[in-house]
Amino acid sequence: MKKKLVITIMSAVLALSAVAGCGAKTPAEEVTETTEAVEEAVIEAAEETVEETAPETAAEGTVTDRSGNEITLPEKTDSIISMAPSITRVLIDLGLADNIVACDTYSFGSYGSELKADIPQFDMMAPDQEQLVALSADVIFTTGMSQAGGTDVYESVRESGACITDIPSSTSLKGIEEDIQFIGLVVGKEAEAEAMVSEMQTVIDQIAEISATIPEDQKKSVLFELYTPSADNPVIYTAGNGTYINEMLELIGAKNVAAAETDQWPALSEEAAVAANPDVILTADMYTPDVINTILTMEGWENVKAITNGEVYMLNSDEVNQPNQHVISALIAMAKAVYPEQYAEFEEGSEEVEPAA
Repeated sequence: MKKKLVITIMSAVLALSAVAGCGAKTPAEEVTETTEAVEEAVIEAAEETVEETAPETAAEGTVTDRSGNEITLPEKTDSIISMAPSITRVLIDLGLADNIVACDTYSFGSYGSELKADIPQFDMMAPDQEQLVALSADVIFTTGMSQAGGTDVYESVRESGACITDIPSSTSLKGIEEDIQFIGLVVGKEAEAEAMVSEMQTVIDQIAEISATIPEDQKKSVLFELYTPSADNPVIYTAGNGTYINEMLELIGAKNVAAAETDQWPALSEEAAVAANPDVILTADMYTPDVINTILTMEGWENVKAITNGEVYMLNSDEVNQPNQHVISALIAMAKAVYPEQYAEFEEGSEEVEPAA
């Protein structure tokens, strides 16, 4: 079995976006631990990229999954285990919430209200393999995040003969569409998945058409931030080139201030962020209380255009951080926040944003 383990920082972000409410730790403790995970992923992301390959049929009933593994499609998918929030969301939207018999703790933290209340929950990084095997699921969906430690945390499960298929976090909108199509193939919902992708592409095309009308000299610069700098963590994690978030910013007609960074997920110093002088700041920080006002009142940022003009907006963390069909809702939110006049008549999807006070 051919296998390529791909680890990207977006996998870390995917997990972090669903941490809130999943445990007894305080937000400060969560930030400390998750920041370390992000820093490790930054280093690894510089060396590895996601291989986005549409599934190809290798033999009767056999396909290549999104990580390059050859798997045999399950005959039925009455029982599914999902070990990543982005995958869980796709499965729910395909009408398979009741088929999910277990999930990772992050999935339950984000989507527990839509799942069966008593399903087992597993640590994404160190799942109880014996219990996973005992559930006898028809298929188990995993993510490259689970391989961040450099070991196969599903080794015993694979040896049991269980059907495991891996979906690393894609780095482009096209890759996300292919992920959805692959999930649809595995669970026998190809038509539904194709309809989902078609809706995504329709919005993408509509956004691109409007974006093309924005003159180059009127394009706004944007700082996207995952975490707000603090005394304990004085850096800003953002999205650089080679990420679907950068692609989304460019798609709406904006200029990502971190697009020239060599890392996909660079950690900018406050000095570098201030020097970039962005016209707009978009944040997906779900840890900092009253994050918008915190950003607006940060010392040393007084002369940044986004601050002086009150152009600071909060995005839905799950929508923007989890690579699935809901990134389109985040795309619309970005467009309306950055260019409210140009996208004023755009009514597709969920465009709610929280404006600066």
